[in-house]
Amino acid sequence: MIEMLSYAMLITGTIIFIILISGFKAAYGRYSGQSHILIPLIPAKWAWFIQELPSLYIPLSYLIFGIIDLPLINAFILILFCLHYINRSLIYPFLIKQGTGIPVHIFSLAFLFCTINGYMQGKWHSCNNVVYNESLMNTLFCFIGTSIFIIGMIINITSDSILRNLRKDGKSNYKIPYGGLFEYISGANFFGECVEWIGYALLARTLPAFAFAFFTLCNLAPRAHYHHRWYHKKFENYPKNRKAFIPFVI
Repeated sequence: MIEMLSYAMLITGTIIFIILISGFKAAYGRYSGQSHILIPLIPAKWAWFIQELPSLYIPLSYLIFGIIDLPLINAFILILFCLHYINRSLIYPFLIKQGTGIPVHIFSLAFLFCTINGYMQGKWHSCNNVVYNESLMNTLFCFIGTSIFIIGMIINITSDSILRNLRKDGKSNYKIPYGGLFEYISGANFFGECVEWIGYALLARTLPAFAFAFFTLCNLAPRAHYHHRWYHKKFENYPKNRKAFIPFVI
């Protein structure tokens, strides 16, 4: 079942990437006003809180109820996964300024995805007998994957903070972000999150972890590209040397 869901996530991610690079932009955030269809909006902070919550409480349940029997590395994988979603579901939503709401269909799809992915990651890494022996190679992957995950999380949280501070005066007007990786790329927050999940996939080295990292990359890389184009159109003085998604590359 989880293998099928993982392959479905890989296929869906590929399809979404093709759709996004063809010019379609998900109608939330700065692009929410581009839809000609009147769609109900959910307040952003409550949408983020509710839609991300399944990716916290489902794997956390597997972790809590299986902690006695779980090998240390399996528990550690789930702890890192839950750590991200503690921030994303319990902290991040209540720090953001109340801007444009999230369309109900985007919210519903995000909630469905977080439910499925929370189940996939929690179930597979706690109940599917994923065994990691104490070899040098496994130790190396554990160290590298964890380090990359932590670096990505720091980039992601720092970038979110920079974006929030652009609106600390209460105004909803967009401004050019400066500081951190925003000095090099327009989508620093997206880059940080992708780095997180690449690190997670290297740590876990399982099909569900790889599928999630791939799906995240397929979603966020095109959005970083559109943000980059949007900044250049909106601000004449936007830094010309910034790339869209990967510093010094693209």
